[in-house]
Amino acid sequence: MYIPIKGWQKTSLIDFSPYTASVIFLGGCNFRCSYCHNPDLVLKCHEIKDIELQKILDYLKAKKNWIDGVCITGGEPTIYQDLPLFLAEFKKIGLKVKLDTNGTNPLMLKELTSRGVVDYIAMDIKNSLEKYAKVAIVEVDKDKIRESVDLIKNSGIDYEFRTTVIPGIVGKKEIFLIGKWMEGSKKFVIQNFRGDKGLIDNRLRDIKHYSKEDLNEMASEIQSFFQRVEVRE
Repeated sequence: MYIPIKGWQKTSLIDFSPYTASVIFLGGCNFRCSYCHNPDLVLKCHEIKDIELQKILDYLKAKKNWIDGVCITGGEPTIYQDLPLFLAEFKKIGLKVKLDTNGTNPLMLKELTSRGVVDYIAMDIKNSLEKYAKVAIVEVDKDKIRESVDLIKNSGIDYEFRTTVIPGIVGKKEIFLIGKWMEGSKKFVIQNFRGDKGLIDNRLRDIKHYSKEDLNEMASEIQSFFQRVEVRE
């Protein structure tokens, strides 16, 4: 089994709320989103030294009384064939597993849910379907994105869909179209773009992000499409 672990945050109270979790960053991604906050994981994966899985497992076993789970993020975890075996290692020691994904590999998501090695899925919805490539910066198989959405909604496990809004790229119109597309979903999160960290396209750092009022207005307009809508600034 090989999974490139390139980063590790030992404890987090926000990435898998309400649980205390370790966040594990995997290298490599099949998207090139211009506003990605983990550019090195995407563009320079092979330059970053791997972290040994056993080191992480030993730590989690020693801290099992106060760490509830792990959040597996990236990069894009589902590009790795061994992901089911990787997640099973955390389930073996009694931890809950959250997976962050861009939804490009519905077959992998189906395998993970059928094996029972994931407890929560957070899927990034990059844009309205018609404009998906404007964010991903690569050609996108929209049928696979749709398939992943439907699979997650009907998986029986907890989940959220989330979209990062950025002026000129993803705004009120796009959020409304996403809402109509995903009507009936359990939870949708609107995330505000931040340019205060390294990005794949650092030209975006000069873009002024949406105000709190803008975000709340977007949330209000799509509230009826979802059971729950959240705003993360």
